[in-house]
Amino acid sequence: MNNQNDKLILGEYQFHSRLFVGTGKYTTFEIMQQALDASGCQVVTVAVRRERLYDDRQRNILDFLDRDKYTLLPNTAGCFSPDDAIRVARLGRELLELDWVKLEVLADKKTLLPDPIGTLQATEALVKEGFTVLVYTNDDPVMARKLQDAGATSVMPAAAPIGSGQGVLNANNIRIILENASVPIIVDAGVGTASDVTVAMELGAEGVLLNTGVAGAKDPVKMARAMKLAIEAGRLAYRAGRIPKKLYATASSPTQDTITG
Repeated sequence: MNNQNDKLILGEYQFHSRLFVGTGKYTTFEIMQQALDASGCQVVTVAVRRERLYDDRQRNILDFLDRDKYTLLPNTAGCFSPDDAIRVARLGRELLELDWVKLEVLADKKTLLPDPIGTLQATEALVKEGFTVLVYTNDDPVMARKLQDAGATSVMPAAAPIGSGQGVLNANNIRIILENASVPIIVDAGVGTASDVTVAMELGAEGVLLNTGVAGAKDPVKMARAMKLAIEAGRLAYRAGRIPKKLYATASSPTQDTITG
């Protein structure tokens, strides 16, 4: 199987890498650069809110992102109402000159779970304004379908709460979302290590978006490399088709003599 021919298509955008990596929580911009390079990603998410664009030395994160190498994906992280998310999406469009957005409308600061009603309202509004909307949501198949019907280019169900590192907590719901999907499903949030990413991809997800799992690792650069390999392994395994699970053993060699010749 040629991975170069296995493209992820999101509206007018096309990518070979199916790993999306965030830019928050790194100890330095330099480590962030090294981790992004090791991940092999082509899409990098950037929180539009101004206070997250600069480090403690007032260096702009955009100066550390090679736009010839990466496609930036502005996100509305930290927004807790549809109006706020819409405003930040518009700001991102002006700042980065991009008409796509990773939409987040959160319910509260403790859980960082998505507000389903607010998310749907913001999706409908941004789609009408011509945005390509990749929308973060919970793992509810009904809400995933509603967001899809509202015009979202990609639905992005959470594997687990943001930054929790718990991995895919509800594989059954992710399967149902995938079964009913007519747009790419990208698993977003909650993965902690490479095996979590592989699980998501083996379920049939079109991609995985992560941040803390790499930025918070003891060695972010090594973990980024591991995540890259996990995406590739999981995607390849999904396309290869796994054997069915069985309750009892099945011999892997012939049970009777076979004469050939």
